[in-house]
Amino acid sequence: MKLEGKVAYITGGTKGIGYGIAESLLEQGMKVAVSGRSQESADAAVKSLNSPDKVLGLVSDVSKLEDEKKAVAAILDKWGQLDVVMANAGVGHFAPIDEMEDEKWHQMIDTNLNGVYHTLKASVEALKKSEGYYMTLASLAGTNFFPTAAGYNATKFGVVGFTQAAMLDLRQYNIKVTTIMPGSVASHFNNNEPSDKDAWKIQPEDIGKLVIDLLTMHPRTLPSKIEVRPTRPDLK
Repeated sequence: MKLEGKVAYITGGTKGIGYGIAESLLEQGMKVAVSGRSQESADAAVKSLNSPDKVLGLVSDVSKLEDEKKAVAAILDKWGQLDVVMANAGVGHFAPIDEMEDEKWHQMIDTNLNGVYHTLKASVEALKKSEGYYMTLASLAGTNFFPTAAGYNATKFGVVGFTQAAMLDLRQYNIKVTTIMPGSVASHFNNNEPSDKDAWKIQPEDIGKLVIDLLTMHPRTLPSKIEVRPTRPDLK
């Protein structure tokens, strides 16, 4: 894919990993729409990305299909095409399963799992037209289970399975589909505030570079599931 002038949509793109991906795509000459759950966060991201003609800030709760349909419609209305979709929005709550709050369980299911479906459902016809690329941001928690993470594991195992099955469904339309499964990332996930203590972790721009590599790979080759982890977790 030649990236200059292509259009991307990144859910949860106002900070953290999504924001790092947006920066990387803009550097390649792409136009990027980022969504957040408030107008304030969307406006702040647009201002910070400092490319007003190439950035669109949207308000969308991915747990609601209608929100995602409106977001995609706004992108098509502004730029007339959609080439890359990154379903990045996610939340995490961690507690032993007997202590997990029902509300937090359902928030993870609705955002992490239902959200990736809603994003794809809203964008798939546009991606068919562009023969584009759909990506999900899963986690190493999508293959590795651990205590206090029954809800989070359930959603990320689901995201991995969903994405791989969708890949098989959509490749007949020349849509490429990949799930990226990071380990520890220096992001705002789970109320973390990135600082020097996160230097050992994967950085958001590292995921951005990975996305660029995927987009520019020869179309005959599809890395459909990618695990990426810190090189030296012992330095934490």
